[in-house]
Amino acid sequence: MLRAGVIFADEHGLASLSMRKLGEALGVEAMSLYNHVTNKDQLLDGMVDLVFAEIERPTSRSDWQSAMRECAESARRALARHPWAVALMSTRTSPGPATLAHHDAVIGCLRAGGFSIAMTAHAFSALDSDIYGFALQEVTLPLEDTEDETLEVARRMMAQVSAVQYPYLTEFTIEHILQPGYDYGAEFGVGLELILDGLARARDAA
Repeated sequence: MLRAGVIFADEHGLASLSMRKLGEALGVEAMSLYNHVTNKDQLLDGMVDLVFAEIERPTSRSDWQSAMRECAESARRALARHPWAVALMSTRTSPGPATLAHHDAVIGCLRAGGFSIAMTAHAFSALDSDIYGFALQEVTLPLEDTEDETLEVARRMMAQVSAVQYPYLTEFTIEHILQPGYDYGAEFGVGLELILDGLARARDAA
């Protein structure tokens, strides 16, 4: 049933999900779903836990940067598959076993990498902010499926902007966004490396 909820949200969005509609998708009465979950909140908790289960957990190995990089990239791919989960993953108050195991593995990897408890908290927060924030931007930015479509959106937007009044925005758009091969998604890896390098320096300084 939880997997069906994930599939429904993937196809129709979280706002469309209800116990009645999920029951219809499964071909059962909505009331029968309460044999499996107490309420919709418990359904959402279980769905979020399934998404966490798709994320590769970092291992407590010496190369903590590689482990955290793989974990972050795996999380981004999971959130791309389930964009509705971005707004839910940090809001649930009854985390499931996959969620808890993920958090424990991240903390364990950072601790094994030489981070103090306080620095582990800073690193965890910085990485989560980058992952969830980028995933949210990818979901909400007015970007299209192909490069040509994205370029056309950018051109339409810039046609409404004064180059005299906003010279740096104009320069940035022309010299970067409107260049062949532009891919906003590539910024994730660049930003992640900046964070990992900064965390390594902060750990060493501490």
